[in-house]
Formats: sequence, structure tokens, C-alpha cells
Amino acid sequence: MNKNAKIYVAGANGLVGSAIVRRLHSGGYTNLLTPGSAALDLTDQQAVSAFFRAEQPEYVFLAAAKVGGIHANNTYPAEFIHLNLVIQNNVIHQAYLSGVKRLLFLGSSCIYPKLAPQPMKEEHLLTGLLEPTNEPYAIAKIAGIKMCESYNRQYGTQFVAVMPTNLYGPGDNFHPENSHVLPALIRRFHEAKQASLSEVTVWGSGTPMREFLYVDDMADGSVFVMELDDATLTRNLLNYPKPCFVNLGTGVDVTIHELAETVKKVVGFTGNIIFDPAKPDGTPRKLLDVSRMKALNWQASVPLPEGIEKAYRWFLSLIT
Repeated sequence: MNKNAKIYVAGANGLVGSAIVRRLHSGGYTNLLTPGSAALDLTDQQAVSAFFRAEQPEYVFLAAAKVGGIHANNTYPAEFIHLNLVIQNNVIHQAYLSGVKRLLFLGSSCIYPKLAPQPMKEEHLLTGLLEPTNEPYAIAKIAGIKMCESYNRQYGTQFVAVMPTNLYGPGDNFHPENSHVLPALIRRFHEAKQASLSEVTVWGSGTPMREFLYVDDMADGSVFVMELDDATLTRNLLNYPKPCFVNLGTGVDVTIHELAETVKKVVGFTGNIIFDPAKPDGTPRKLLDVSRMKALNWQASVPLPEGIEKAYRWFLSLIT
């Protein structure tokens, strides 16, 4: 990408989009389009069409999405499938119509089957049943991948995707009910510390294993993919039927019990941790195989304890 190229970041104010904007700025990219939802409703087909016709972006990062944890996915399944499908359809199709040079679609590791072999390879997509608690969201993301793949096959576009593992960091959602597990734990332990409580209850058995990627590592990997030369991109991501996406992760996972202990230590909570096995665990294990990105000479750099410390400092800046 030319440093002066016009780059549109859809969802620039969210966890993922804001990190991509930070990474682009640090990389010397100066011509960024970052309209928020108030300025551009991505569920409005006509508005998205008018935006692409007027602005003519050369590159697009599609980071806009309706996201949430287990509780939110269980409570609002219709919103999760409808809004994500509409946003993806509008942006990807208009990117094609306006001649965008390259588009990066941000997916999620929940696209893989609930009982997929571990670690999960890109080839494991659509080889088994999904985790029921987030199936509507996962189906929307799978549709986005297949849309990119289909446009590449039929129109010769360069629409690729990355599938990040669980993300966290600056810009995260710390809502007590609708957030993902790591920010939810940060908030819960912080509030317990402030209230001098003797214990904190964590959903589930504590045995499921999860992988976590600091959001700025995700942004670095995303920009890395967009900066690949045409030959490398074609060989690795545009050579159908090879998957048009790559996993983004650390290749290392921890149990929810270990995660809770780490958050407890970072926050400075001194009470006990109680697990509630009556609450859903979700997928038993979700570890990404990151060998394809490593083969392209990229890997994550922020260790989990360091990342949690950064995320906690950002959370404190929100509430002080």
C-alpha cells in the first residue's frame, strides 16, 4: 500500500478498528477514512453506495461488526446474524463495484466447529457443527469469508480475511453483561477489590481453554497481510481452493481458571475465586494453528500478562 493511498477503516471507533487506525498511523499512512456510525450507517445500502462512489477508497479494512460474549450472543441472536450479514454484504459488494484494490475482512475464531481438532487449521472450516451459543454470529462471519472467496473467483478481486482469536486491549467493551470474558473479568475483579469483597464468581467450570491476542498485535498482523506483495498474496491467499484467510493468534492458550488467576494478580484482588458450573462453558478449547502466518514471517509479540496490564490501565483511564 502506498503511504498516501486512501484507506477506509470500517468500524474505526471499535476495539478492532481503532487498533488498525493506530497501526496505520504509526506506519506512516496519512489518508484514512474513518467515519463513525453517526456519519455512515453501514446497514443502509444506499448510504454505503453513496460513500464509496464519493470517496473511492483504494483499500478497505472491514472491522465493523456487532460483537459480544456468550450472554449477548444468547440474548440477541437475531441481531448478531442480521446486522453482521447486512454490514458485510453492503461493504464488500460496494468495494467490488468501486474497484477497491484490496479488502481485508476481520472474522473470528468462532467460525470453526465446536469440536474441531486442536490447534484449529484454516482447512477445518465447515468440517463440523458450530458452538450453539454463538452460531448466528459465526454463520455471518463464515458468509463473509465465502463472499470474499466468491468475489475473488468470479471477479478477480483481492479480498482476503484474517481470523483473530479472542481479542482484548484498549477500546474493549467492559459492560458487565455483554462483554467478552477477559474484559468482564477485569471489571469484576476491579469492582470486587474496590468493594473489599471476599470472593469473585466466574461463569463456568474454569476448565475451557482459550487463546488471547492483544489487539495491537492483531492490527499489526492485519496490516502485514494488506502489505504483502501481489505474488505472495496470490500464492498464499488467492489460490483457490486454498483458504482466502489466515488465523491470527499467539499459538498459546490458557484455561479460564488460569486466566482468572492472572487477572486477579494484575488487578490486585486478594479474595477467592469461585466458579459456577451451572453457567455455560462454551467451546471446550479454541486454539488456532498460526503456522501459515509464521510461514509468512509474522507472529504476535505481546505476552498475556503484559497485555492484561495494558488493558487494565486503559480500563482505569476510563473510570477515573
